[in-house]
Amino acid sequence: MLAPSLLSACRGRKDPLFGISLAQWSLHRTFWDESLGKDPLDFPVIARQDFGIEAVEYVNQFYPGRARDEKYLAELKKRCDGEGVTSLLIMCDNEGNLGDPDEEKRFEAVTNHHKWVEAAAFLGCHSIRVNARSEGSYEEQMKLAADGLRRLCEYGDRYNINVIVENHGGLSSNAKWLSEVMRTVDHPRVGTLPDFGNFRISADEEYDRYLGVKELMPWAKGVSAKSHEFDEEGNEIHTDFYRMLGIVKDSGYRGYIGIEYEGSGLDEYAGTRATKALLEKAILSVS
Repeated sequence: MLAPSLLSACRGRKDPLFGISLAQWSLHRTFWDESLGKDPLDFPVIARQDFGIEAVEYVNQFYPGRARDEKYLAELKKRCDGEGVTSLLIMCDNEGNLGDPDEEKRFEAVTNHHKWVEAAAFLGCHSIRVNARSEGSYEEQMKLAADGLRRLCEYGDRYNINVIVENHGGLSSNAKWLSEVMRTVDHPRVGTLPDFGNFRISADEEYDRYLGVKELMPWAKGVSAKSHEFDEEGNEIHTDFYRMLGIVKDSGYRGYIGIEYEGSGLDEYAGTRATKALLEKAILSVS
């Protein structure tokens, strides 16, 4: 029989509502600095052994020419399995604009993403993260981005892979616009990756981050906890993580929240650890 004090402790323990994952971009300077000798193949090992994190989000920029290299991907998957690490998604950049006004270029951009859909499926991910860049009027960009996204979602159907859009500059950082894009695409595989910090639409226009996350959460298939700087108490000075976690909880989302440290005040390892510590406290506060 459990001692009364231990029984009380067990009853009072709260299971966290969300898991914590690590976005590879948190360590982008580390992986790009060849003098440090960090192999992108070891990202899941680093996540588990250095940070105690068991789920990862890849960035395609660290794996050029590897999307259809089955031997390489098999080794990456082997290292994940060896550490008990789950692959969640691949963040895809520099593959063309899915909302390009030129239909031929838009089709090319969609096709360029096919290989990452296949790689994501091979690794056991649920999604690829894409950008919804376009040109033209507010309405024209909405229509064009929706067209490219829907075409890519239809390809994703073959591999059981979702296509999710991050608020990532331009009109995609206008949550009202991106929400309308989601409604226009109207496909079960399309979704969002709300980022706590990427709400700068232009040099002189910024969307309210709390309203933006709230508006994007109905389509969320992931969440990105962007961080830059911390105060003496360990709080992020630009974003109230406790308020954000309340918004995420109230949306009904129950999944992983990814650490994406992008600051320069701390080195990448210290910044990632600081973000993890804050995120753990914020998650506990809403669990």
